[in-house]
Amino acid sequence: MANLQNVSLGLAVFFLSRLLAAQYFMNTISDKNIFARSKKQIAYNAVPFLVFFLYFVFRLLTGDGFAYQPENHVVYMEHYKYLHNLIALPVVASLFALGVVMVLFAIIRSIARQCRDCIWFSGAGTIITVTSLLMLAGYNHTSFYPSVYDLQSSLTIENASSSHYTLTAMSYVSLLIPFVAAYIFYAWKSINNKRIDANE
Repeated sequence: MANLQNVSLGLAVFFLSRLLAAQYFMNTISDKNIFARSKKQIAYNAVPFLVFFLYFVFRLLTGDGFAYQPENHVVYMEHYKYLHNLIALPVVASLFALGVVMVLFAIIRSIARQCRDCIWFSGAGTIITVTSLLMLAGYNHTSFYPSVYDLQSSLTIENASSSHYTLTAMSYVSLLIPFVAAYIFYAWKSINNKRIDANE
């Protein structure tokens, strides 16, 4: 709780969840009053979300990061580690930029227009942004679960991985992810085919 970067991320996620909920209401509820109130809530929650998220990203990219040496797995602090990761991993940087732009586009479009389908942009953008942040924290010899009490107790992809057998089994299981994602998309699309009205 004493770490302002952690607190700012938590508050950014809190206000983002409120934005996503309002956009979901706009997409699924057929009521002019609820639509107008949801639009107002997006405007109210967008400002604190952007303040806390930008503060988190600024601190992340300008602060020290938890790096480790691949030869002996010694964890040490590196200046601008996550900025270096963004530069070294252009695919991750592109995904991060794409996710952030999608969320911002959905927020602006929700406020400026009568947009019902903005949840699809902001939802997908949120998933892309969070995935890229996870890759930023785990790839390029970075400790994804650092310990500030004892640096050498930090977890990395290498020292936190399971046995070869478990990793092989999980790699086969991960092949099911596209089918699960397709099912989730189909289920939500079916639920939202007809908008909720006053009678319902």
